[in-house]
This record gives sequence, structure tokens and C-alpha cells, in this order.
Amino acid sequence: MTTPAPDSEDLTARARIRDAALRHFGEHGFERTTLKEIADTAGVSAGLVRHHFGSKQALREECDAYLAKILRRLNDQARAGDVSAADVNYVALSRAALGPYQPYLARALTEGWAAPVFDSMVEMGEQWLAEAERDRLDPPLADRRVRAAIGVAMALAVPILHRQLSRTIGVDLISPEGDDLLARALLDIRSHPMLTPEQAAAAVDALDRHRGSAPSPERVAALRTHAEEKDDA
Repeated sequence: MTTPAPDSEDLTARARIRDAALRHFGEHGFERTTLKEIADTAGVSAGLVRHHFGSKQALREECDAYLAKILRRLNDQARAGDVSAADVNYVALSRAALGPYQPYLARALTEGWAAPVFDSMVEMGEQWLAEAERDRLDPPLADRRVRAAIGVAMALAVPILHRQLSRTIGVDLISPEGDDLLARALLDIRSHPMLTPEQAAAAVDALDRHRGSAPSPERVAALRTHAEEKDDA
């Protein structure tokens, strides 16, 4: 016996429920949101919400999975093109696609959930780092996963600190003007390192002394060799 194909109207209702949940969880939080409120916004009955998702927790997990899927799709599109151009395109596409869900992400991440979204971004960050470091001469100072996770945390701080950033720069960060300012600032920061290789080597020495251990000769030598090669270039 074959399983009948799901009714298209039913699938549309499921998507409306998910989008309503993203909105309510973002605006009011998970605990304060009721299934009835989500159902009313989606234009369905509370019974249909339970039919599709079973519980509020399962509905929240569906929201996380949906956003993680959007990110993976955008990442795949970016990786299929030219890497140098893809980095900019991926940032722009991601911000446009996730813009409506910023309140949800900000609340979810500060409250400690949305793990699938965070983990997907870390995994993608590792992929980008692996490609960017193919010709890197100096050894990384931390594991690739650690660096990817911290990079994701720094990137996700933007929507979480949306109000503070908008107040400081004098423009709503979600507006077209704010988005343009953010993109230009990120490009400038990423294209101009704040530390020279020599300064990084000195900082590594200081860290190792602080920990009471001698610096790794291989690491320091590699950093200094990289600095010398940069000077020669």
C-alpha cells in the first residue's frame, strides 16, 4: 500500500504555522508563546498545529532546522561559484534571507537554543577556513573548529546587538543604508589585519610565558619566517 501524497493545502498550512512560530518565538520568547497564538496568526486551529508538530518544543526544533537548511543552501550556492566573489555574495544573500528571522535568532541564541543553526554555521566556517588556508605558511594558533566557532559567534553578535549598533552608527542596521555600511565595514576589517606577523609572534611568546611554558620553537620559527618572507615581498 502506497502512502498518499500530502495535500498541497496541508503543506502550505504547515509552512504558515512554522513562520508564525518564528515570529512569536522571536517577539515574545518560547515560554511566553502559546500554540493558540501561533495557530491564530497562521489562520489554523490549535489542533492542526498539534497534528503537524505534536508539541511546542517540536515546533521550535522545526524552526531551527528550517533556518539551518536556508543557510546550507546559500552556502552551497556560494561554494559553487568563484570563491573570492562568493564570500561577498554569501554574506549578502545570507543577510537578505535571514533578515526577517533576526529577532528569532537573537532571542534563541541568547537563551541558549538554536543549536542546529549555530552548528551548521560552524561547519560551514570550517569549510571556508580550510580553503582559505591551503597556501598558508604560518601554523594556526588554534584549532580550525575553535576559530570557526568564535568567528560565527562574532558574526551572530551583529543581530543580537542590533539596537546598540544602530544607535552607535546612527542608522538602522536592517535598513538598506545600514546593511551597506555593515558590509563595507566587514570587508575593510577582513582585508586589513590588525596585527603584523611580528606582533602575533610576540603575543604568542607572551601567552606561553603567562602559562608558564616555553613557546613552541616550531611555531615561533614559522611565524618569524612568514614575517621575513612578507618583508622581502
